[in-house]
Amino acid sequence: MNTGPHPTALITGVAGQDGSYLAELLLGRGWAVHGVSKPGGTQESVNPLVEQHETDLSETGTVQGLVREIEPDYVFHLAGISSVWRSWNDPVLTTKVNGVSAAALLDACFTHQEASGKRIVMINASSAEIFAGSGVSLQSETTRIAPTSPYGASKALSHHMVDVYRSRGLEATNAILYNHESPRRPDSFVTRKISKAAVAISRGRQSTLELGNLTAVRDWGWAPDYVQAMAAMAEYGKGDNFVVATGQAHSVADFVAAAFEAVGIDDWREYVRSDSEMLRPTDSARMVGDASKARNVLGWEPTKTFDQVVRAMIEFDMTEEIAA
Repeated sequence: MNTGPHPTALITGVAGQDGSYLAELLLGRGWAVHGVSKPGGTQESVNPLVEQHETDLSETGTVQGLVREIEPDYVFHLAGISSVWRSWNDPVLTTKVNGVSAAALLDACFTHQEASGKRIVMINASSAEIFAGSGVSLQSETTRIAPTSPYGASKALSHHMVDVYRSRGLEATNAILYNHESPRRPDSFVTRKISKAAVAISRGRQSTLELGNLTAVRDWGWAPDYVQAMAAMAEYGKGDNFVVATGQAHSVADFVAAAFEAVGIDDWREYVRSDSEMLRPTDSARMVGDASKARNVLGWEPTKTFDQVVRAMIEFDMTEEIAA
């Protein structure tokens, strides 16, 4: 029951990279924070001040009961399968986890708002991958939605559902997030794989690094910055769509070069192998976002450059290696 003077937030995916940073940010502001974690998941990394709820977000009745119980002022929907590569292995599960859960949560917020009269603001983590087949090299909120992967399609479904419920009166917003990294990024992501390998190779613990497409271009930012953007959207309070990006284009090869340079290795090509089996069935060539709207409306802008993001990850991994 929300009876306190401070806002109450519900964060799905609270154990993930973005969820953990967001929980810390909101707790620091004095908010009450509830987190949804998947049943049976490991939640040791979640801040102990977060009240956790194990919930299957695709179960409509359960989600409605959770929203009624917590009575959140703000809902941040960050949970989901976040790997494009994994989505090709299990497109049905990806659609259920990323698409159906968003629909269930939106409907629960809308239903509770209608029944109680209590206003709820919901922020949905959309993705740059919804633009992967748009044919546009710099994407904005008005770019044609044209996903090319099961992941992108599942995010497009959640994105459209936000638009639908906004038209019905729910203050729902899509945070169209471009690639954003940090030391909390799981090892399954190429950026963390690169940073950890660079450190291991520099210390003689590893000899080579195998990667897929080195020419793919992405817009890489700093995860805590992107969490700040979502908090700004919540406080803005009006449902809308915002691209969150740096506007800077870098290839996977650029990321490798920056990581190896940070550990003192000049010629990274000696150590990197390209493995055709690691290529995605379709890989969008250039994904770079125009975050002008977020800058103008929310006053948001990134705080770290590409090189600073890579270096922060390397420095963390070097500390981890020493500890190990």
